[in-house]
Amino acid sequence: MAVLPVSVVIVSRGRPAALDLCLTGVAQLDHPDFEVVVVTCPEGVAAIEARTDREHIKLVAFDEANISVARNLGIAQAAGEIIAFIDDDAVPEPLWLQHLCAPFADPAIAASGGFVRGRNGISFQWRARSVTSDLRERPLDLDVPGPHLPTLPEGETVKLQGTNMAHRRGPLAAMGGFDPAYRFYLDETDLDLRHAAAGHRVAVTPLAEVHHGYAPSDRRGADRTPRNLTEIGASIRCFLDRHCPTSRHGAAWARLREDQRDRLLRIMQRGPLGADDVLRLLRGLEKGWQQGAARATKDPLPTIGPALAPFRPYPGRPAAERVILAGRFWQRGALRRRAEQSASEGKIVTIFRFSPTALFHKQSFHEGGFWEQAGGLFGRSERSGKLLQFCRFSTRVRRENSRLEGARGRLPALPFPRP
Repeated sequence: MAVLPVSVVIVSRGRPAALDLCLTGVAQLDHPDFEVVVVTCPEGVAAIEARTDREHIKLVAFDEANISVARNLGIAQAAGEIIAFIDDDAVPEPLWLQHLCAPFADPAIAASGGFVRGRNGISFQWRARSVTSDLRERPLDLDVPGPHLPTLPEGETVKLQGTNMAHRRGPLAAMGGFDPAYRFYLDETDLDLRHAAAGHRVAVTPLAEVHHGYAPSDRRGADRTPRNLTEIGASIRCFLDRHCPTSRHGAAWARLREDQRDRLLRIMQRGPLGADDVLRLLRGLEKGWQQGAARATKDPLPTIGPALAPFRPYPGRPAAERVILAGRFWQRGALRRRAEQSASEGKIVTIFRFSPTALFHKQSFHEGGFWEQAGGLFGRSERSGKLLQFCRFSTRVRRENSRLEGARGRLPALPFPRP
């Protein structure tokens, strides 16, 4: 079956270093037919102009704090039949697009979403959830590998995560894309409910993985401490006005406001916020709730027309060779030098670096274009595993190799090269 062309849309504002790393990861996607569209601020434009792959990127200059407008500008440029979205502070696994777009072989599928790993690169930040019109969420227990078409109770719909989702361009453009009333929060959730109202089917693809680092912004710090809740309050108001029966507005808002208060108090307990900060942020939440009442939502939204520019294929790394480098903790420099060299040759490289300890493992994508997992030979990788895992070095490499291959591709069998 022919592979559908995909447009990868990335929106970025004020985070050029994160955008550059994201694009380095996107450059390693193992997919035969995709393009890259970036909507970004002047700093992001400068970062892209400095990249060697600049000629392969569709670039849209935009410097307003409204992710919905920015995504719609990306949709307008996107010429792929499928449009995939990833945040600028995220990095995709090499097989991300293959898994994320596999459900679209069924013409009835309008959207799909994948799983998101958090800062340690191993634990999941997001798996799958459902959502209701009054913003009640619950986790969905879905097995790997999928994909899945969840059957949900009446009133629930699949909730997609904006940093890891794809939509068929036709229905998305016909619905007008994202509602500009949502400047950064609940933008994709509003779209989820509009998909449901239109009777569109949505898939969940667990092996479509991205790693999300939560880079700092003007709304939150590097540790995810919020700096302003005004836009959250405004988006909640817009969402409830549009989707929730009026008789349930008061109860829904009271519950959601209390959820935000509880979140702030938990953050205060660990130190970043003081009592006055909590009061200030809650006042901002209330201010946003009032502002949201004045934000007109056009229903239906104006449609988005055909792509403004032809499809611009990005080379990517289809069927690229996978390389494993493994060694001890003191060999970091030598391993990284070999990894960077192999990555520059078009290979997809994973380093396993273990110390003779029980330290928990961490995994990250390096700016040199390779993946690196480090931790104790006897320590946990998946946090649900045994606290102590006694094994030989080669056995541990083989075990971690097996854990990754669904999202990263089949890694080479042992023996593996050492520095």
